[in-house]
Amino acid sequence: MENEGSGLFVIILMGIFLMLLMVSFIVLMLLYHRQKQIKNQEKLKAIQTEYEKTMLNVEKEIREETLSFVGRELHDNIGQLLSLAKMNLSSAKPEKVANGKFMINDIIREVRGLSKILNLEWLEGYSLETFIQKELDKLTHAEFCTTSFESRVPELMLNKDEKLILIRIIQECINNAIKHARPNHISITIHEQDQHTCIHLRDDGVGFDIQVRGDGSGLINLKKRMETIGGTLRITSSVGNGTSIELFLPKFGI
Repeated sequence: MENEGSGLFVIILMGIFLMLLMVSFIVLMLLYHRQKQIKNQEKLKAIQTEYEKTMLNVEKEIREETLSFVGRELHDNIGQLLSLAKMNLSSAKPEKVANGKFMINDIIREVRGLSKILNLEWLEGYSLETFIQKELDKLTHAEFCTTSFESRVPELMLNKDEKLILIRIIQECINNAIKHARPNHISITIHEQDQHTCIHLRDDGVGFDIQVRGDGSGLINLKKRMETIGGTLRITSSVGNGTSIELFLPKFGI
């Protein structure tokens, strides 16, 4: 009887020990998953913060780019039209005065057009394709270089934030070509590649050594911005052979 009692006591102790071990394991697993959940929440919060910061910077840069364009238009285009209109309206010849009045109407249309683009809401009515064509048209009209644009896919369906980021990246790529590449021709195509939608910007300018400039802050910034919308950026260039920039979009761009 004494041995049976001892054996029963040992079994009870083992049962209690196993139960405590199981409870400890469950508590540890709960703590582990809780810590993991907290880390994931912190990571998501950091990603959201970075995304919001990116959007603020993008909107600020686009506004600055827009104001710079408006300033040039006011000085070079509207300023010139106003001077010509003044000369015509000051003339004693009726045909000159009539011509001056027509020019005033043109000036009013130009000013109204500029006032619209000061608000970023104009982007909501523009497709990315329309924006690209207008940017290239500016270069053509300025006789900086020849340009071409072709889209081989249906119109990209983008929300405002995605569109803003892509617009700023494309602006930056074009500006870099203008400042550094000295190209005779800039082309942009939108097509399917490797099961992604690709926006491909190419110029036939002087090119550069990627090994020397590949870690530049400008290029890193462009890559980070593509990552915020789930895309990637790839650049190919060499001295004397121009530059190729490919923006690979996630499935929202199909």
